[in-house]
Amino acid sequence: MVITGKAWKYGDDVNTDVIFPGKYTYTLTDPAEIAAHALEDLDPSFVTHVQPGDVVVAGRNWGCGSSREQAATCLKWAGVGAVVAVSFARIFYRNAINNGLPAIVCPEAVTALQPGQRLTIDLSGAKINCPAGVYSFDPFPPSVQQILADGGLIPHLRKSMTK
Repeated sequence: MVITGKAWKYGDDVNTDVIFPGKYTYTLTDPAEIAAHALEDLDPSFVTHVQPGDVVVAGRNWGCGSSREQAATCLKWAGVGAVVAVSFARIFYRNAINNGLPAIVCPEAVTALQPGQRLTIDLSGAKINCPAGVYSFDPFPPSVQQILADGGLIPHLRKSMTK
């Protein structure tokens, strides 16, 4: 699986309330409406300019805070192809994978990437290619690669039940 897009770069300790405002947690259920509020408190221009395949590039502890999975799904439904970070809050990381959004730990790429730069991520090859060079990350285990390829844990389980 290959992801190509533009880098949207943010800092450390971005919490789930900033990724998806908590005030919408129990009022919005439509994916398009949820996507329309992605990062609105951090970067109001994000939802009007993000393109399919774009990549959020983040600092340390991306997704800290609550366990709300809308923080991952709003990014996916907005078209984000992956999140590359120095580190992730544990529950955001798992929510991202479960919802088919690759969450990649690669501090060297985060340091090298500048906002707006184009990058390509080869998930099966565990490489990030950007203007500053090629950066390796720990590959996802085959089971996680399959969950991502199937679009998330629920589609993956549905697929495996029909075999």
